[in-house]
Amino acid sequence: MVKTEAVALVALGAGACWAAGGSQPSFAVGQGRAALAQRHVQPQGAVSASEASASSSPATSAVASVAVLAAVTAGAGRRRAAKKTQRGAFSTAKSDEIFNEAKGLMPGGVSSPVRAFKSVGGNPVVFDRVKGAYAWDVDGNKYIDYVGTWGPAIIGHADDTVLEALNKQMQKGTSFGAPCALENELAKMVIDAVPSVEMLRFCNSGTEACMGMIRLVRAYTKRDRVIKFEGCYHGHADAFLVQAGSGVATLGLPDSPGVPKGATAGTLCATYNDLASVEELLKENEVAAIILEPVVGNSGFIAPTKEFLQGLRDLSTKHGCLLVFDEVMTGFRISYGGAQEYFGVTPDITTMGKVIGGGLPVGAYGGRKDIMEMVAPAGPMYQAGTLSGNPLAMTAGIETLKRLKQPGSYEHLEKVTSRLIDGILEAGKAAGHEVCGGHIRGMFGLFFCKGPVTAFHEATASDTKKFGRWHRMMLERGVYLAPSQYEAGFTGLCHTEEDVDYTLKMAKEVFALL
Repeated sequence: MVKTEAVALVALGAGACWAAGGSQPSFAVGQGRAALAQRHVQPQGAVSASEASASSSPATSAVASVAVLAAVTAGAGRRRAAKKTQRGAFSTAKSDEIFNEAKGLMPGGVSSPVRAFKSVGGNPVVFDRVKGAYAWDVDGNKYIDYVGTWGPAIIGHADDTVLEALNKQMQKGTSFGAPCALENELAKMVIDAVPSVEMLRFCNSGTEACMGMIRLVRAYTKRDRVIKFEGCYHGHADAFLVQAGSGVATLGLPDSPGVPKGATAGTLCATYNDLASVEELLKENEVAAIILEPVVGNSGFIAPTKEFLQGLRDLSTKHGCLLVFDEVMTGFRISYGGAQEYFGVTPDITTMGKVIGGGLPVGAYGGRKDIMEMVAPAGPMYQAGTLSGNPLAMTAGIETLKRLKQPGSYEHLEKVTSRLIDGILEAGKAAGHEVCGGHIRGMFGLFFCKGPVTAFHEATASDTKKFGRWHRMMLERGVYLAPSQYEAGFTGLCHTEEDVDYTLKMAKEVFALL
């Protein structure tokens, strides 16, 4: 019994080591830490209680029985200690302390709502450092990171080449507030890659890009109304906070207080993957633009049909309005030329962010030259920004795109992500859970419902409470996933087959306990 319990404790210790920042365990993690603590392999030479009783005198048998009972009791005590050790291996005391302080300093303790873990329960972990495909929190816990700073870290966190280029640039200055050659270099890379972009304007975030874009489409067409889709998120500008996804969906808010009725009066909402709902709105309204995420990532992962995207292109042309792809999330992620290259459908205007800044704040909107020449100072539509085109973001973007352009980048993303999501879905269904999901290259999603999910209203059928338990249990096992049912996940070039193996073993364990 002593030897057996020692084996269990050693196995548990190995499992806890990797979650706390050590090497990945070499034992079969899929057996589960709880299973290891309860396992009983009789050591060589051990004698059962019945054998001892049959072959000994009554006195000897009594002594033997006491000895066996003592061993069992001691073993049970060790198992309880092992379970306490298991629970104690994942500690977030420092994260809790920092977050509790933050709640008195910032609304909700965070700088962006979804980070607060409100939809999954518990306090968020506070990050200390990141590298490659991994993140470490302030308590020393190590995670395989499938959030990737919400998309930008596609070539891996703190990439050495990017850091070296940034260090060189910092010696020259961090912000100019004046033109610099780096803007030209990144602009040419984006124009060469993205089919719809002939000219672009840099800004500082995806929200800024979409704010500039909506003003531009209205200026160009001289029309006020736009069509967006239920569950699609285009930043926190007033005009877009109507049936939005992302943090708005996570918090269960249909829109936001403080948005005047006039700001959303010109925003019409259609159903994703439903051309009829779009056509009906176009027949009744003069519309400046149809705006959408070509692959939805802010209601969870929802893929379009090719027919839907092509139908929007045709309807836009027919009704004289512009087609806008918000590729803040999909740009350079599902292919080098974005979703428009992947699906072969070219919009008039594209918004971008995340990946093109390589982890630094950035945004951009671009499109046909005749449309973009409406933007000041070339034209009358005003938009400006103090840090727009700053040399650090341009440098990080340039180095990131160089790496993505190398052969095999998107093949690697496809291989890793398909194994990951297919394995998670298989494990969930095998354990009797209703799950569905999908992926394209380095972007994926999972819903706790039977599915399929083709639009936001279907996503809301998900069991969000179960997702919250799933998220926490995966977190405790060293896997960091997006803390909301309504957010997509991301893989990167640094994720390995071993990372996927470990994730799937933990997924099987969690599904069995869920």
